[in-house]
Amino acid sequence: MAQPPPPAKTVQESVSDGEAVKEGYAYTDGKVATSGEAIHVMEVPVIDLGLLASSPSAAGELFKLRSALALWGCFQAINHGMSGSFLSKVRELMGQFFALPMEEKQKYASPADDMEGYGNDMVLSEQQVLDWNERLLLIISPKDQRKLDVWPRKPESFRERVQEYSVKLQAIVGVVLKAISLSLNLEENCFLDQVGEQGKMYARFNYYPRCPRLDLVYGLKPHADGSTMTIVLPDEEVLGLQFLRGDQWISVSTIPEAVLINIGDIMEIMSNGILKSPMHRVVTNATSDRISVAVFCCPEEENEIGPAEGLINEDTLRLYKKIFYSEYYQLGKRPIEALKI
Repeated sequence: MAQPPPPAKTVQESVSDGEAVKEGYAYTDGKVATSGEAIHVMEVPVIDLGLLASSPSAAGELFKLRSALALWGCFQAINHGMSGSFLSKVRELMGQFFALPMEEKQKYASPADDMEGYGNDMVLSEQQVLDWNERLLLIISPKDQRKLDVWPRKPESFRERVQEYSVKLQAIVGVVLKAISLSLNLEENCFLDQVGEQGKMYARFNYYPRCPRLDLVYGLKPHADGSTMTIVLPDEEVLGLQFLRGDQWISVSTIPEAVLINIGDIMEIMSNGILKSPMHRVVTNATSDRISVAVFCCPEEENEIGPAEGLINEDTLRLYKKIFYSEYYQLGKRPIEALKI
């Protein structure tokens, strides 16, 4: 079936023209949170990455890490090796890109058959409702898999800054994967060996324009990530990211100089369900625009993923089948659902 055409104007263009929410972006079933909904703002657990490998504080911090990922599926990471000034430059870079004239941004538009590049989600059905955002999605690691034709040349520092950011995040991924293994009493490299030291990283640079009808749109609809983990650099001032705990949505506060890390389906599978891949969403703001960048850290495509053998014994059943990571894209649903035994 041919794909229906996307809305004629982008979100940003519609906002600039003062237009009402376009039909392609509006939910009419009453499921979207409104500004009057009771949303609790809470501080998710804070983990000091610098303590995870030090003694005598490591044991206590590893216990906090396991608890955070089992109960929340996410944590605020501090002492991660990136300065506040560097993170500010990354945010500034995002703001500069999304402020470019539309004709400049369209030079990096996603091809019709690919998600990478500038734009919005691919339109896969006539019933699909688009998220109220614009995004730039790029493979940032490994370097030899980057599609530079959709990498912006403006701002001029974009490529250099993103390269620096990707190197710093790779170091964080290694620290966190080793710490998660140790927190579950596994060999330090247990999860790192499954994922691979040269796993793939996708960066999604997000721009959420203000929207006067909070009852009609999602910045990002509720979902769980299919990644091993996702590292989020949030907007410093405007809240919007929310996690589902029980039957209640919790709005996540921002901690200066921290990045938020949540695990995805792959980590829940590798931990045999001990750690939880959280459902989350992004809501819009009526008066302020919002920016963020989420980096999805995924296994090497040829790697086989499954529950760690050290977590399976006569008292603990294996909850998930093994699968090669590249195969899960063919499943058509969350890998965690498709792989349940």
